[in-house]
Amino acid sequence: MKFYQNYNPLGSFALSTLVAALPIIVLLYLLAIHPWKDEQGRQHRGILAPYAAACAVATALLIAILVEKMPIPTAIAAFINGFAFGMLPIGWIVFSAMFLYTMTLVTGKFEIVKNTVAGISPDKRLQALLVAFSFGAFMEGAAGFGTPVAVAGAMMVGLGFRPLPAAVICLIANTAPVAWGAIGTPIITLAGVSGIPEKLLTMMAGRQLPLFSIIVPFWMVATLVFMNRGTWRDVWEVWPATLVCGLSFAVAQFTMSQLGNTMIVDIVSGIFSMVVTALFLKIWQPKRIITSEEEFGNHGKTKGLDPDWRKKLPHYSTGEIIQAWMPWILLSVAVFLWGLPGWKSFLNKISVINIPVPYLHNVVYRVPPVAPQPHPEPAIYTFNWLSAAGTGVFIAALISGLFVLRMSAEEWKLTIRRNINRMKLPLATIGLVLGLGFTTRYSGLDAILGLAFTRTGWLYPFFASMLGWLGVFLTGSDTSSNAMFGSLQRITAEQLGMNPVLIVTANSTGGVMGKMIDAQSIVVATAACYENQEEGTKAVGPIFRNVVWHSISLAILLSFWIFLQAYVFPWMIPPYTPR
Repeated sequence: MKFYQNYNPLGSFALSTLVAALPIIVLLYLLAIHPWKDEQGRQHRGILAPYAAACAVATALLIAILVEKMPIPTAIAAFINGFAFGMLPIGWIVFSAMFLYTMTLVTGKFEIVKNTVAGISPDKRLQALLVAFSFGAFMEGAAGFGTPVAVAGAMMVGLGFRPLPAAVICLIANTAPVAWGAIGTPIITLAGVSGIPEKLLTMMAGRQLPLFSIIVPFWMVATLVFMNRGTWRDVWEVWPATLVCGLSFAVAQFTMSQLGNTMIVDIVSGIFSMVVTALFLKIWQPKRIITSEEEFGNHGKTKGLDPDWRKKLPHYSTGEIIQAWMPWILLSVAVFLWGLPGWKSFLNKISVINIPVPYLHNVVYRVPPVAPQPHPEPAIYTFNWLSAAGTGVFIAALISGLFVLRMSAEEWKLTIRRNINRMKLPLATIGLVLGLGFTTRYSGLDAILGLAFTRTGWLYPFFASMLGWLGVFLTGSDTSSNAMFGSLQRITAEQLGMNPVLIVTANSTGGVMGKMIDAQSIVVATAACYENQEEGTKAVGPIFRNVVWHSISLAILLSFWIFLQAYVFPWMIPPYTPR
């Protein structure tokens, strides 16, 4: 049984594209637009995320079976494969990170963490830079797959940020580092499917994203301010620290990428940005300090920095500080260790079970122009229970609870109960969303949408990055987007006589701006930032409505920058001679 994807199943390119977009339209409408009233008669928009995702999945399955003529067992197998991937590794990472965070809450140690971060600066704008941008970038480089949003989001809520702004800020922050996330996996994957050397792709990405590594911190601060009804004065009061944070990250990002160090670009950049920004804040603090979100815009009421502000913070012994921070240190060490190729390879050898998915593995064929020639799509579910990053985080949590926090039996029970209750709905939603992504991928609906971008002629350098943006929005992963569209980008570039290094790299760098609006990331953000699971599922729509315009705006800016590199600054493209 073979299924050859058809990229114009209705005989009309426009109509086929419209039908291929229906699952996404259904998902977005139900999440962000669909009106409903609660028991008190209050008007709301957007239904609960699991129901919206389930409706989108049903739509995708119907189109795959009835329009694409995909065999029913194959369509169902694609969904099940995606749902399983949503549980492991994605859901497992979030569950484990939340487990560790809940431990620190139950034992009261997060109060110490909160106050030591406040000891660097009590200002909410600067805390957001350190936690969401710098620390989040390090976590993206070490683990990826939702880890930075989960960990940074939980920390920001613990620091006193409201859940909605915390989620939005973390999603915006998790952009510039994404191309090198999870030890460089997206770029490595892109090199594999496109045939262009990894070093050239890393160098090209390093000549596109550092500019946005400077822009994004300012964008974050402005978003935080205006979500809390502040003014531009609130934004520019901290511009020196914002510039230091972004510029230090950008310098390290550019340097490491030009050296071709794909796997450690984000790790080095995140650590360098954290250290430089923290040192800068030792000698500089804004004249007006905002210690709560209610103070934004209250210029006449907000007081300046008390010279003795650090002395007024709760005092802890060195041992207490080390104990409180040790779970987070262990988490960072674990995600870094689990991301090392050698260690991951060793764990894979002793634990991985590769399961060819029945009715799906090598059944689906991608055909030209998406692939150079018809070839079967593998569908092997990797049950990597030991080498998954979530396992490293979970082990770090167990070590923390047993030997660092020395939790009592009652504290263990409370932690487990709270974490399970918190994660039930988010895990279901993550599974459904990944099932949707896999269904659209194997049925060919994603390729139909992607081909719409290839019909733009000389404007294609602009739309090449938008194709990457679409790929990440659909799949929730820059790695998946690169695997899906990397070959198509090279084929299109060569057909149009454009530099394939620029165009192929644009798929990954454009994709980073889609990361903040993919349903998977938004659900992870709600799981991290909302203690109440029902409130979290209701917040998916508002979060999407808050971030979608940021995503589109940044994607357009990046696309314009790539367009300029194609026609105005071609000297920025590394030289490449095809074999």
